[in-house]
Amino acid sequence: MSKVFTAHAVSVDGYISGRTPDGGEEFGRGLGDAGMLFDWYMDGDTQSKAFDGFKLSEPSARFFDTIAARVGATVAGRTTYEHSGHWGGGAPHPTARLFVLSHRPAPEISETQTLVTTGIEDAIAAAREAAGDKDVALMGGGALTSALAADLVDEVILHQVPVLLGGGHGFFQELPKHVNLRLLEAIPAPGVTHLHYEVVR
Repeated sequence: MSKVFTAHAVSVDGYISGRTPDGGEEFGRGLGDAGMLFDWYMDGDTQSKAFDGFKLSEPSARFFDTIAARVGATVAGRTTYEHSGHWGGGAPHPTARLFVLSHRPAPEISETQTLVTTGIEDAIAAAREAAGDKDVALMGGGALTSALAADLVDEVILHQVPVLLGGGHGFFQELPKHVNLRLLEAIPAPGVTHLHYEVVR
């Protein structure tokens, strides 16, 4: 069976967005102080084989492309979908179908995107069917939290950037139970450390 995993850039204190000068929060590239969380995508001289325009350091490119090659479908939460500009009607991964988890209608959903309103279990089941023999990637703290609560997550990958943001939007939401992780690999690279964990059951 395909695996379900998440991969996201985070600060050392676990934030995926920074605070704006007025105390609010920002997402995307304009993350206030947290824009640096994504600098490693473009700070190297090795072209990603999976994503046009991404030039990473050699160790980051090797790890990033290996993970990207596993993805057959993506499940994203509604907040992530909205803050990502609906991915322009496409998907965050160039070859993987997008499933959007939401509890309300989404009239902006395109023909190449799939809205799932019946919960994380159904979203992951549909994504697994679409993924075939590849894996399912989760995007967004809400989707990840729901999937962890339902014991549906196999791996957690954190691209940890060496900065303490001190506030903003945290990646992990409050979990209903304790989750143990086992470190599979830690890959230091310029501007980021890639931490690859498996969920211990």
